[in-house]
Amino acid sequence: TSASNITSTHPSVFVLMGIPGLQHLHNWISIPFCSAYTLALLGNCTLLFIIQTDAALHEPMYLFLAMLAVIDLVLSSTTLPKMLAIFWFRDREINFYACLVQMFFLHSFSIMESAVLLAMAFDRYVAICKPLHYTTVLTGSLITRIGMAAVTRAVTLMTPLPFLLRRFHYCRGPLIAHCYCEHMAVVRLACGDTRFNNIYGIAVAMFIVVLDLLFVILSYIFILRAVLQLASQEARYKAFGTCVSHIGAILAFYTPVVISSVMHRVARQAAPHVHILFANFYLLFPPMINPIIYGVKTKQIRKRALGLFSRKDV
Repeated sequence: TSASNITSTHPSVFVLMGIPGLQHLHNWISIPFCSAYTLALLGNCTLLFIIQTDAALHEPMYLFLAMLAVIDLVLSSTTLPKMLAIFWFRDREINFYACLVQMFFLHSFSIMESAVLLAMAFDRYVAICKPLHYTTVLTGSLITRIGMAAVTRAVTLMTPLPFLLRRFHYCRGPLIAHCYCEHMAVVRLACGDTRFNNIYGIAVAMFIVVLDLLFVILSYIFILRAVLQLASQEARYKAFGTCVSHIGAILAFYTPVVISSVMHRVARQAAPHVHILFANFYLLFPPMINPIIYGVKTKQIRKRALGLFSRKDV
C-alpha cells in the first residue's frame, strides 16, 4: 500500500556477515582479535589505575592520556564482544536499534580520539615552546573544557546519523557485509535517496581527519623549530623524547584511517575482506598499542607498571 511506502520500514534485526569471503577462517581470525582485545583491556585499565592512584601523574599530559585510555576502552568494547560472538558462536543477528547505537558509539568515539590526540599535540607544543607558561596555560579548567569540547563535537556531528538511518526504507535485505555496524555498510542496504548520507559521511571524515591532522602537523612544526634552537644535543634529545610516544599514537591512529579511505577510493576492485580487515585493524590497533607505547616510553608509568606486576604475595 502507498501508506507503507511513506513510513520507513526497517528490519527488526540486521545480520552481520562477519568478514565476507573469509567465513571459513573465522575461528582462526578470532585468535589475533581476541588477543588484541585482551591486551587493550589490560593495558588501558592498568594505565587508568596507575594515573588515578599516583598523584604525581595528575598532570595535563597524563590526564589527556587517561582520556585516550577511556576512549580506547569504549571503542574496542563497542565492537569486539559482538565480533567475537559472530566468530565463535555464529551469533550474527543484531537488533536494528542496537546496530544504530553501536554505529553512534563507534563513530563518535573515533572523532573524540582524534580530538584528544590534537589536545596532546597542543600539550607538547606548550610544554616545549612555552615552558614557563605551561602551568598557567594548561589549567585543570582548560583540560576539562577541552574534554567537554571533544565530546560535544563528536556527539553533535554523529547525532544526525541514527535519525537519518531510521527514516530509510530497507529493501535490500538485512545482510550487512561487515562484522560491525559501520555507517556506509548500513546505508548500502537502504533504498531511496541516500546521497545526503554518503556526502555527510565523507564530509565529516574529511573535516575531522584533515583539520585535526593539519593542526597536529602545525604543532609539530613549531615543536621541531623550538627543539632545533636548543643549545645542547642532550637538551634536544630530551625535549623531543617527550614527543615520541605521542607521535607513535598519532601514527597508530591516523595511518590506518588514511590508508583505509585511500583504498576505498583507489582499490575498489579489491576483495571486500581486504577493506574490512583494514577497518578492523584501525579499530583494534590503537587501543592495543597506545598503552604499550606510553608504558614503554614514559619513565613514571613504566616504573609504576613494573612495580604493579612484580609485587608478589609473600
